[in-house]
Amino acid sequence: MGRVSRAQAQENRQRVVATASRMFREEGTAVSVADLMKAIGLTHGGFYKQFASKDDLVDEAIAHAFAGQEAHSAAAGPDEAPQEHEAARQKMIEDYLSPWHRDHPGDGCPVSGFAADLGREPGRAARSRDLYIDGIRNRAARLATSDDDGMAQLCTLVGALALARATRGNPISEELLHAARTALTGDTTEGSAPQGTG
Repeated sequence: MGRVSRAQAQENRQRVVATASRMFREEGTAVSVADLMKAIGLTHGGFYKQFASKDDLVDEAIAHAFAGQEAHSAAAGPDEAPQEHEAARQKMIEDYLSPWHRDHPGDGCPVSGFAADLGREPGRAARSRDLYIDGIRNRAARLATSDDDGMAQLCTLVGALALARATRGNPISEELLHAARTALTGDTTEGSAPQGTG
């Protein structure tokens, strides 16, 4: 078998990072390198040609997840009108607390997706922590109102989503999503199921 071209090696690396980002959000960072590489269809040995360690991959996977969520993580720009900001805030809440987001953690918000792992691993590399903290601050800014910095709202979103995922399959899961939406928006109607996340 011939050597892999530089372009193919780069493509393989990008596939590993993207797949790891999804799998880590679905199953946690305890996913083994062997299982990750098997899911992609590459050899376990090929991993170490691309990455110095699994910790390096975790860092890249977290960065990849936040980069893919830029539309939901950017704070309001200086030219954004108040009504545009409020519309974006409402959409973020609806998307975040949707059954779709609950049921698709691998494609979901990295704030909720990586919270448990980073909480269990206080020694994680500073790069991962910094990316994660920036993600929290940016999402809170997206939720901010004139009298609220958005932090408590973000806590409500992430907490409600975690509880809804833990109780999926029981009616209380939908109740949790609905209760959090109502608390954050005042809207008591049932939400739709958007095909995206916050």
